Amino acid sequence: MHALTPEQYQRLRRLAEAWTASHLRESKTLPQFNPRLAADALCFQCYRLPEHGEQLVGALVTPVSLWLVMLPAEPEASMPAAGEHCSLSLPSGRYPMEAVTLGEGVGCWRLVLLDDLGDVASRQDASRLAQRMMERVMVRQEESRDGAPGGE
Repeated sequence: MHALTPEQYQRLRRLAEAWTASHLRESKTLPQFNPRLAADALCFQCYRLPEHGEQLVGALVTPVSLWLVMLPAEPEASMPAAGEHCSLSLPSGRYPMEAVTLGEGVGCWRLVLLDDLGDVASRQDASRLAQRMMERVMVRQEESRDGAPGGE
């Protein structure tokens, strides 16, 4: 893993903006809509995956949900068609991912981990939630119990 480039941070910002442009109006009608939150791409790391190559893996927080997200590290890499599926192998296990399109030229692989963020009090709390989620998925299961290797 290595630090993200300014261009990669810009792509992640565009990802959050694309979610807002394509889903915010509809999301406001949902009972779990949280007006205190905004779409934000958080905790992304560049991660080399044997089956997918270099990917950006992180969290997308929205006013209604928290996604585990994967997208190619290089912008010129092609995204699959919406609805396609793959598995993301991380230290904590395998995650079923679905390709989604969020706007013209903006897409990602996603797994909705939480579909109701109505009780999240602030954007800072959403950020902490995303950090905890990413810490858990990037650690092998036996290491994650009680925060210690091999803990029970």
